[in-house]
Amino acid sequence: MSKDSIDKRSIHTKKIIKYTLLDLIKEKGFNEISVTDLTKRANINRGTFYIHYADKYDLLEQVEDELIKEIQEHAQNVDCLDLLNMNIMNKPNPFLIKLLEYIKENAGFIKAILGPKGDPIFRIKLKNLINVNLFEKHLANKYNSQDMLVSKDYFISYVLSAHLGVIMYWLENDIEKSPRDIALVLSKLSMLGPLEVSGLKNAKD
Repeated sequence: MSKDSIDKRSIHTKKIIKYTLLDLIKEKGFNEISVTDLTKRANINRGTFYIHYADKYDLLEQVEDELIKEIQEHAQNVDCLDLLNMNIMNKPNPFLIKLLEYIKENAGFIKAILGPKGDPIFRIKLKNLINVNLFEKHLANKYNSQDMLVSKDYFISYVLSAHLGVIMYWLENDIEKSPRDIALVLSKLSMLGPLEVSGLKNAKD
């Protein structure tokens, strides 16, 4: 068998294992999955599994790292807006659009891994990705502690958690809105704040 054939077979086998992992996470949750479950469902022997992965945790980590890498590649060439001066009422952040486009295209995997039966660590990885692309690249040198009402760390933590919460809600509701619509929601929440966008700021007793 040629090297090219072996490589194609390896890629095909890993793809089968990857999708088997997705199905089992949905059914029983990652913590309840065994390598035996994976190999039986994928119709491969244990030796084949261990050629590619050390254990189920290594499999999950590789799948997650592949997702993060693909998101980064998908979004790396966007023309980022000036976050401090952009018109957030009709032009959402382009990185967010790219991020959400990728999530929509891979909704099955990401919903399973982000969900209650998945891996909490992936949430941290996704938060870190958003942090790097939204804050560290564009705002790291623009914070002025004297102007801030809360510390930078708490501000970023709040915004990242809000982003992830909106994304998970979007996935749980079958991606009813477009990536651009959700990116605009996130941009408005981040730049205007929850009281402003909810209308409660102007509410009267």
